[in-house]
Order: sequence, then C-alpha cells, then structure tokens
Amino acid sequence: MTVVLGSWGVGLGCGAVLIALLRRGLGRAWLARLGPADVVTLVRGLMACAVAALTVQLVMGHDVRVAVVAVAVPGLALDGVDGWVARRTSTVTALGARFDGEVDAFLILVLSVAAAPTFGWWVLTGGLARYAFGVAGWVAPWMQGALEFRYWRKVVAAAVGIVLVVAVADVLPRGVALGALVGAHVLLAESFGRDVWSLWRGRAGVAREVVGSATRWGGLARSAVVGVVAVALLWFVLVAPNQLNRLTPGSFLRMPVEIVAFGALVLVVPARLHRVVVAVPGMVVSVVLLFKVLDLGAFAVLDRPFNLVTDVGLLGSGWAFVRDSWGPWAAVGSIVAVLLVLAVVIVGPVWAVGRMARVVVRDRRRGVRGVVILAAVWALGAVTGLQSAAGATVSVSGAVPYVAGKVRAAETAYRDRVVFRQAIGVDPYRTPVPGELDGLEGKDVVVVFVESYGRVALEGAESQPVRTVLDSGTQQLRSLGFEARSGYLTSTTFGGSSWLAHSTLLSGLAVSDQSRYDLLLSSDRTTLASAFSRAGWRTVALMPSTRGDWPEGQVFYGFDEVLTGSELRYAGPRFGFSAVPDQFALSAFGEMELGDTRPRPVMAQVELTSSHGPWAPLPTMVSPSALGDGSVFNGQLEKATTAAELWRDRSAVPAAFRESIVYSLSSVISFAEQEADDDLVLVVLGDHQPATIISGFDGKRDVPVSVIARDPKVMERIASWGWQDGLRPGEGSPVWPMADFRDRFLGAFGGVAP
Repeated sequence: MTVVLGSWGVGLGCGAVLIALLRRGLGRAWLARLGPADVVTLVRGLMACAVAALTVQLVMGHDVRVAVVAVAVPGLALDGVDGWVARRTSTVTALGARFDGEVDAFLILVLSVAAAPTFGWWVLTGGLARYAFGVAGWVAPWMQGALEFRYWRKVVAAAVGIVLVVAVADVLPRGVALGALVGAHVLLAESFGRDVWSLWRGRAGVAREVVGSATRWGGLARSAVVGVVAVALLWFVLVAPNQLNRLTPGSFLRMPVEIVAFGALVLVVPARLHRVVVAVPGMVVSVVLLFKVLDLGAFAVLDRPFNLVTDVGLLGSGWAFVRDSWGPWAAVGSIVAVLLVLAVVIVGPVWAVGRMARVVVRDRRRGVRGVVILAAVWALGAVTGLQSAAGATVSVSGAVPYVAGKVRAAETAYRDRVVFRQAIGVDPYRTPVPGELDGLEGKDVVVVFVESYGRVALEGAESQPVRTVLDSGTQQLRSLGFEARSGYLTSTTFGGSSWLAHSTLLSGLAVSDQSRYDLLLSSDRTTLASAFSRAGWRTVALMPSTRGDWPEGQVFYGFDEVLTGSELRYAGPRFGFSAVPDQFALSAFGEMELGDTRPRPVMAQVELTSSHGPWAPLPTMVSPSALGDGSVFNGQLEKATTAAELWRDRSAVPAAFRESIVYSLSSVISFAEQEADDDLVLVVLGDHQPATIISGFDGKRDVPVSVIARDPKVMERIASWGWQDGLRPGEGSPVWPMADFRDRFLGAFGGVAP
C-alpha cells in the first residue's frame, strides 16, 4: 500500500510540475489559453505522468506491465493527433511544438525506466538523451541555437516509444527485444548527432537574441527543475526517515526547524560572510545525507541503523557479495554507483543550501516575510503538537537529534569495546575441566551452519514446503535409528554478517558487530573447536565458498585444518554466491573426513551456502551415486533462473529463498543417511534470519537448531534442555541466546560443569 501511495504521489507531482510549466510558458508566449492541439498534448502529458506512477510500482516489484502498456499506447497514439489538429485548426505555435517535444521526451524517459529492470540500466541512456542535450546547452551556448524542423525527429520518437512499450510488455523473445532496443538507441544517436552537427556548423551565426528566444522555454524549465531539486533534496535530508518501510508521503508532511533557522541566519549575517553561512550548513547536511543513505541500506538488509564505528568493514563485504552473486561487472558497476552517490552527497546539499540562500537574499523584503511566516507556522505546530494524517509531528528538528543520535551510538560503540574486552577474559573453560567432553567420546561431531535459515523459514502458510521436508526428514532419519531434538537460538546478527553468528556460537560471547569480532580474534578465548582439539579430536572447518586463506580458523578458533572449495576437487559450475552446491560439499567432506580409516574422531564446522542470497541460481538434488566430480550440475546451471531474472520480480524472491532452504536441509538429511553411524552427532542450525525482503522489518532474530544422533546416551545428556522431538521446533520450544550454546553444550557433555 505504501508503494502504491508513493507512486501516485510521484505521478501527481509530475502532473503539477507539468501544469505549472505550461502556465508559465503561456504567460511568456503571451497566449491567453491553450489551443485545441495543446489540449491533446496536455492529455498525453498527463498520461505520461500516470505511466511514471505505474513505473515506480513496477521498479519496486509490483507486476503492473499491463497497466503501463494500457496507458502508454494511447499516449503514443495521440502523438500523431495533436499535430494534425494544430494544422487543421491553424493553431500551430512555437510553444505547442516545444510542448509536444518535451512530452515525447518525458514519456520516452519513463518507459526507459520501466524497461531498465528487465534489459539493464543501459536502456536509460535513451531516455536521458534529450535532457543531456539540454544540459549541454547550458555549457555550450552554441547548442542553444534554433533547429530547423525535421519530420524525422517525430518518426524517431514514435519508433523509440513503440520499441520501449513492446520491451516493457515483454511479449517478444528476449534476443529480439534486445536487438530492437539497440536499434532504437542507434536511431536516437543518429537523430541527436545530426542536430548537434547542424548546431556546430551554424555556431558562428547564432545571434544573442536568437539564442535568448530559443532558450526561453529551456530557461523556464531549468529554473523550475533546479528549484524543485534543491528543495526536494534538503527536505529529504532533514525530514525523511532512515528506513525504507517508513518512507511514505506522510513522512514528508513535516517542517524542519533547520530551514527556518537557516533563512533567518542568511538575513542577519552580512553579505561578505554568506559563503561561510552556506558552506558550514551545507557540509552538515551532507554528513546527515550520507548517514541516511547508509542507514537506508543497513535497514534494508540488516534491519538496523549503520554505525560508523562498527560497520565500515561491512562495505567491503557488501562489494564481495555483489561480485560473487552477480559477477565482476556488477561489482565494478556498484563501485561506480557508490562514487556517483558520494558525489551527490558531498556536492548536492552545499549546492541546494546555496540556491536557497540566493532566493532569500534576492528580495530581502519577501525573504523576511517568508521566514517570519515559516517560523510562525513551525512555532504553532510545535506548541499545539499538530500532527499530519499519518500521525507524524508536523514541526520537527530534523538534523540535530539525528546527528546527536549518531554521535551517541559511536560513543556507545567505543565504550562497548572496553566492556567486551573484559567479558572475553571471563572464561570458565579457559583451562580443561575434569572429564571434558567425555559424553562424546569417540563421536564425530559435525556443526552445520545453514545460511539464512531463520525462524521465518518455518512460519506462515508459504513455509509449508520447509516444514514438510523437516517432518519427512525426521521420519527418514528415525527409520535409520536417528533421533533429533530442536529449539531456537537468538542470533546476534540479522540479514548478513554470518561470521558474527559463527563466532558467537563457538566462543560463548555475543559477537554482535565487527568491532567485537576483531577484539575476539585477538584473544585466546576457548572455542568449541579448541576445546575439542585439546580433548583429542581432529578439528576441521569446511568453508566451500571462501576465497583465499582463512588464517583465523587455525590461529584463533583452533581448527587443525581449514578446507575450502578447492580442496573438495569440485569440477562443476558456481551457483552465484555459492561456489559448491551443499549436497556435493557434504558428500565430499564425508568421504575425506569420516572414513573408517580415520585415526581419531572428528569435530567439524561446516558452512553451507546454497541458501545464501540472492537465492538464484539454485542447484537441485541429484542421486548421491551421480555426484561424481560435480559435472552433473552443469546442466542444472544452464536451466536455472539467474539472480538478475529473479530480482526483476521482487515478489518471487521469498519463494526462491524457501526453495533454497529446502535444498540445503535436504542435503543435510541426505548426508546423515549416507553417513548413518552410531558415532555421528550432528548439530544443525541457521546463522541468522534472511534480509528484510523475506523477514520484514522489526523481525525476530531466532534461528532453528537441532541435535541429531543415533546413540540414545547423547539424547539423554540434553534431555534437560526441553527441546522438542524432531527436526522442527514448535511454537513453545525454548529460545536461548546463541552465546549460551557453548557453555550449555560443554556442560552437558563434560564430566564436570564449571
């Protein structure tokens, strides 16, 4: 509902700007009213605004292609009507011709945005061509000269519009549609190229008055657009929430006191100090904008705000995720996008503040009047507690509390380092205790982390496939003599940063951010791996999707060996982020580490990544006898949905997530069947809930956890935990902090609990 309201807010805003520009144009052209042809063009323009509203919904994941096409086709068809009406009624005007061209350009821009998610954002170059041409005229005056009428321009505009509509409808084979789009861009390049060449040849004869006449409409549009952009940017920075789910039209119906204070400051300060007055607030607003952009990204994935002290290192991890999931070109594109955003963040607010300052001081009388009115409105709202229809307070102080909150969060993070360093030193298992891990003597203990396996995977009607595989898996394993007990652990992370959950489980400390993680790795804290190692187990970490070395595995965690994808001798394809399908990774691990010739029992941590976002492409289960070297997965990749295809329709992502969880859990169950042994103990759990697109905002952080074993003595040791029978925890299953697991596990299977 929020997306729909916001999209139609965009459409209404476009319509308001269109009508305002048209009224100004009529006044400057000394015309009393619209001609009949202009009315037709206005209808086309309003249709383009409706297409803009629908395009916002389309880009946000709502499948409204039919509606876009239904509105765009009449808009394109009317393009041939307004000119005919103008000629038949002898009402051809320069204003009407310019109006017609601008509506064509806007409709092409909107349609290119609608087609971009399906065919790539390069399609936007066609939609932006007209506006790039206009901006070039601001820089090169010779491009502001008058152009001769060419009917070919109308033909190109119509052809490009038709191609874009067909592309949005997605009714042609992808290759044919892509070829048509390339052809349309070639036509645009030829048309604009010819105009540029014509203006260049006539640059010497462009008189000042001709340039002024030709750019009258352009100056009007530029002034309006610049003003709207400046106000919108400052308004967004000062009043917009830092969470996507709270970005509603009502959230902008507030007045920030900073605008009133800045206007008053400009009027009071001498003119010679205006540069300082503009620069300092501009830089403050730039900082606020930077943090809000980072917060929007952090909330969208991690459901929490960005912290400058603890989260800077996540930016590199985010880049690596894009590289591994969508490929190197997407990673390069993400860097370019980040640099562009930084440029806007640094330059935009300073420019917007300067623009507002010029407006205030240009006419001091009106400036004083405006500031006084705004101050009175703000004060009235503050005193009365006036609220908008959305329940938001109208009079707000937008930037100051936000910046103060960020400063407090940074201070808290710094103080937390001291507290956490002290907690590291309090370790009841720093030294061996009598009978340590005697309850697991001779057992192979495998801790399996299933990526993004959170509580949301088990809840709701749409999660029935996951519940089915768990229930059927319980019966399959029971037929082989296995029993399972399940509960929930509350992870220290959400949506990503899996290593924080891994370190929390193994160390017995709540590792909730990168700062804590770095402190932990520099300590000698006892982990589950190091406890098993000193008790005589061979300890192994299997990380099939890790690139490069992982020295922390041996230096801190205490693993005897770290196995990556290269050690598994996998010859199949990479499935997006996941380098090795879970089924193959577990099977290869079993062959390498759980054979009958092993000299001592094994304790292993296994990380399964097939259920890692973006949840496409996905492998499917094959017969264990057909796994071979993994080449069997080549055919699957060729038929699988790609990440780009999946994310074009965001509504399909949750189902793909659950499909990946079904695959990962099926791989674990198959592994247990293949390695069925009285000496096998499995601990299977999730690392964190999936991102907000699956879990929603303000979601729980609980993840399922199960202990699976054939030896009844193992289950007797954990009987007091109160966990539920089977692989699926129920609503009433206990929920522990993940940091409690290490001590409870070592206490349950040790001779003496400290």
